Amino acid sequence: MEMAHRDHLLAAVHRVLGVAVLILCLVAELLVLVFRRHAALYLLPVCAMMTHLWRSGRRAGIGLVDFAYLKPPRRLRVTIPGLLEHLRLIGCFDDGSVEFMSRVVEDSGMGDETYFPPSLHYLPPSAAHADAVQEAGMLFFPTLDELFAKTGVPPSAVGALVVNCSGFGPAPSLTAIIANRYRMPSDVKTFNLSGMGCAAGIVGVDVARGVLKAHAGAIDYAVVVSAEIVTIGWYRGRDPTKLLLNCFFRTGCAAALLSNTASVPAPVKYRLVALKRTTIAADDRGYNLAVREEDDEGITGFTIGRGLGRVFRDLLRAHLPAFGASILPWHEKIRYAAALMRFHRRRRSSRKLQGGEGHVEAPKPNFLAAASHFCLPSSGMPNIRRLAEGLGLGEREAEAALATFQRFGNQSASSLWYQLGYHEARGRVRRGDRVWQLGMGTGPKASSALWERVAADAGAAAADEGPWGDCVLRYPARAPRGAAFA
Repeated sequence: MEMAHRDHLLAAVHRVLGVAVLILCLVAELLVLVFRRHAALYLLPVCAMMTHLWRSGRRAGIGLVDFAYLKPPRRLRVTIPGLLEHLRLIGCFDDGSVEFMSRVVEDSGMGDETYFPPSLHYLPPSAAHADAVQEAGMLFFPTLDELFAKTGVPPSAVGALVVNCSGFGPAPSLTAIIANRYRMPSDVKTFNLSGMGCAAGIVGVDVARGVLKAHAGAIDYAVVVSAEIVTIGWYRGRDPTKLLLNCFFRTGCAAALLSNTASVPAPVKYRLVALKRTTIAADDRGYNLAVREEDDEGITGFTIGRGLGRVFRDLLRAHLPAFGASILPWHEKIRYAAALMRFHRRRRSSRKLQGGEGHVEAPKPNFLAAASHFCLPSSGMPNIRRLAEGLGLGEREAEAALATFQRFGNQSASSLWYQLGYHEARGRVRRGDRVWQLGMGTGPKASSALWERVAADAGAAAADEGPWGDCVLRYPARAPRGAAFA
């Protein structure tokens, strides 16, 4: 029996049992009333009914069945010395550009085991449309093959497909490439997301969540694919503001299978607890700070302007209060509110005494009360540490992001799934633990998802699987704490 048919049968059986339980409770209540039994007996069917409704409510929601993430072939590996030599031999960069990129790469903390697509290993690199399409297939197909094999869910059971890729939008679309390869049904709902950067993965989850809820009973599974086509993002000019993507971005791809737990009582690995998206695109300063455009010579590249750190701080100030309100427990909300009132009183007192702006450090929410594990934007090791410090997190909470950047580089939205894979490979995610994924991208926008582990602990077996299997204990290695270029 196909997975889809089996899940529909299980869902139907579950609904029938639910109706039967409610009928039995009502009959029991009537019998107690007719035979005038002790008043306490009224509570038994009522309690049974309330328990059933509570369990049904817990089952309803969006679950993460499983996810897969790609380990590219070893032949595509690019070491730091090899990359720096490659930049000098290409011929399109002047000495100043090579020196700038060399300094950025060395100070970022990136390791010697990241990957470039085949097209960028050529001298000179090839960034043609055909190369980008080839890279897309190289990323998507092995990742999805692994996802379908791990979950046992066939492509024919997928009712919604979401692909997020910031810089590449071919025709046929990326979702059409996947649907054609796997012969997906004609009524599959497809969505292509672009231009959102590292925040797009959670946006894709939100889109899939909306489809699953809107079509509950009709669509049971949705796949979210996150990748960045590095070929199309390669910049061969000399504008320093456009050279940063050459330094940081590397090959990677991840795919997640989501299900509607109300209609599919099949096992899931994680339960989606909360999701929040924030954008400050109305602010012109932030909107124009990271854009894809041509330089003075007509060469297209992605510009990252100065002041990006300040814009992202403003973005987090708008995003964190809203998301924190939905995930922090009440005791932490009360503690933080009290600390905030004390902070404002001290600041007013300091102003009166000093006749100006007295410096009083603002309190921070304790996000460790809401999540046990964290997946942060992989934007360079100095930036990761700075972000973790701003969130009130320590080196251990930032470890997954540091290890992922050092091992795989910045893989845009897919890096959040590599970080979740790191936590699992370390054997740290236990049943009941919560994982916070935070992405920030162009727009500018921030997106967060909080997942709760509901499956049994994987234990040490998880360490032998996936891209982290042969290297998880080596990362993060000691890296420089140099200045960030943002």
